[in-house]
Amino acid sequence: MQEIINEAKAILKEGGIILYPTDTIWGIGCDATNPEAVEKIYQIKKRDPEKAMLVIIDDDRKLMRYVKEVPEVAWDILESNTEPLTIIYPQAMGLAKNLPAQNGSIGIRVCEHEFCKKLIQSYNKPLVSTSANFSGQPSPQKREDIPQELVDLMDFVVPSDIKAGGQKASGIIMLGVNGEVKVIRK
Repeated sequence: MQEIINEAKAILKEGGIILYPTDTIWGIGCDATNPEAVEKIYQIKKRDPEKAMLVIIDDDRKLMRYVKEVPEVAWDILESNTEPLTIIYPQAMGLAKNLPAQNGSIGIRVCEHEFCKKLIQSYNKPLVSTSANFSGQPSPQKREDIPQELVDLMDFVVPSDIKAGGQKASGIIMLGVNGEVKVIRK
C-alpha cells in the first residue's frame, strides 16, 4: 500500500487528480489547498462551480486548520458518531479559494478509511472528495460502476483491489455559528 500512497502523493503534489476509495464510495480528489487542481475537478465533472465540494481529513484535531471556529456541538457529534458523516462548518479557511460555498462554509469529513488516512497523513494536507461521477449522474456504488470515460481523465487511479468502505455517500449535517444543527442528507 505504501508504494500506491507514494504514487498518489506525487500526483497530488503536481496538482493532479486522483480516483480513490474512501470510507463511503469511490471519489475524485486533489489537494484541497490547490485552486488550479480544484478547478480541474469542476471541469472534469462538468460541475457548477457554485456547488461546493467536500474535504476529507484524517484527524478531527486538524479541523482548526480549515475552519475559523468549530462550534462546540461539533465535538460532541464527532465523538458520538459511528457512521461516515460530513459536517458543513461556517467560515472555511486555509483551503483553495474556489472550494468553499459562496457563503464561506465548507463540508469536512474525518475519514476513517485506512488508505485515505495514510495518504492524508503522508501528504499532510486535506483532500477534495467528490463522488466519482459526472455532475447529475448517480454516484457509483462500486469501482466497476465508474464510467471509463471518467477514469481516463484521471492522473492516477488507485488499484481496485483497495476497496471503498461503504455503498453510499456520507450523511451530511450543517452547523451554524451558534451551534444550530440542520440535517442535509441522512
